[in-house]
Amino acid sequence: MPRLPDKRRAILRGALTVFAREGYTRASIDQIAREAGVSTRTIYNHVADKAALFGAVIDESATRVAESQIEAMEKHLGGEVADLREALVGFAQEHAAPGDREHFALVRQIAAEVGHIPAEAVESWQDTGPRRVQQALEAHLARFMAEGRLRAANPSRAARHLVLLSAGEVTSRSFHGALPLPAAEVEQIARDGVDVFLRAYAPPPDPANGALAHEE
Repeated sequence: MPRLPDKRRAILRGALTVFAREGYTRASIDQIAREAGVSTRTIYNHVADKAALFGAVIDESATRVAESQIEAMEKHLGGEVADLREALVGFAQEHAAPGDREHFALVRQIAAEVGHIPAEAVESWQDTGPRRVQQALEAHLARFMAEGRLRAANPSRAARHLVLLSAGEVTSRSFHGALPLPAAEVEQIARDGVDVFLRAYAPPPDPANGALAHEE
């Protein structure tokens, strides 16, 4: 991510803190100016209004978090994967980790008042954050399908199933990391979810091996 000018970086940082704490509706430009240590005039030199500032904040924050999640995904699922189960468990554990707490506090605020937030800001957040991560996971699962390590299926649906089974419970019970679960419990949820996923997406048996097994 390119480095931002100091003033703009301070504004976005202050706005993230205020929006994450107050939500979109209650947050004010005056509060953000105080948090950022700048004047309201300086903020309006950079953005037109609160809606534009919120959009810039969620885009910058979502991009940063998505890059971190994709990097973790690549660590576990990229390149040569010797043990697919362990690779998926490792990915699931990192994906369910609290991560950037302020970002996910903002995500909780979006969920709470999505009807009051400009629709274009929500769509932009989805594109720069969750959808981008989803597409990266789809690509990895599509590769495993092409290699015959998973059955051929819709990679998009498979990616959603994997995340819901192996990390969704952690996300919902912890409220996006606000009340973190014990690490051992997170690992067990990941392992159980991955096992269910692998049973559902196991490749079909090799007919030749099945015939040999039957003959024996």
